[in-house]
Amino acid sequence: MTAALVGDDGVARCPWGSTGVLRTYHDTEWGVPVRGETALFERLCLEGAQAGLSWLTILNKRERYREVFHHFEVDRVAAMTDTDLDALMSDAGIVRNRGKVTSVRTNARATIELRAEGGLEAFIESFAPVATPSPERTSELPTTAPESSALSKALKKRGFSFVGPTTMYALMEATGIVDTHLTGCHRRGVSGRWPA
Repeated sequence: MTAALVGDDGVARCPWGSTGVLRTYHDTEWGVPVRGETALFERLCLEGAQAGLSWLTILNKRERYREVFHHFEVDRVAAMTDTDLDALMSDAGIVRNRGKVTSVRTNARATIELRAEGGLEAFIESFAPVATPSPERTSELPTTAPESSALSKALKKRGFSFVGPTTMYALMEATGIVDTHLTGCHRRGVSGRWPA
């Protein structure tokens, strides 16, 4: 039920982004539009890895994910072998969940198939909502929307995995497709898509 919090620097932020590495992420990345296949593919895969875990866990492992998954270059990830993926199961630098590890390659291959339909970026953008929420408090934050449910269903139909409705809503938040910075947060309206 918390409203935006004013930090030790005098700046109001969403409560989750008030300290440490989360503050940096909140202030510089979260909600900023992401463009290009590689960048969106990375975000999609990392949101899938986060399912059931804290975002801080994934943020702290992000650099290792980038190393082991070829900086999320889709064609290189799609070419990874079962042996490559098996080796990652002993890498403590990532989340060692077989389904999540395998999903990165699965999603790379599905992303390649989407190129015939205009690509991953255009596909995700086609599910952008016509309105964004205006939460004043954390208790008002949605975790899904009809659009994230529709995106999830459409991606699953095209072979993607770890793309549930909540995960896809988190992707929409992280990439500025919806703006769920609290109305009192200094980052509200940063995407430029929605008014503050």
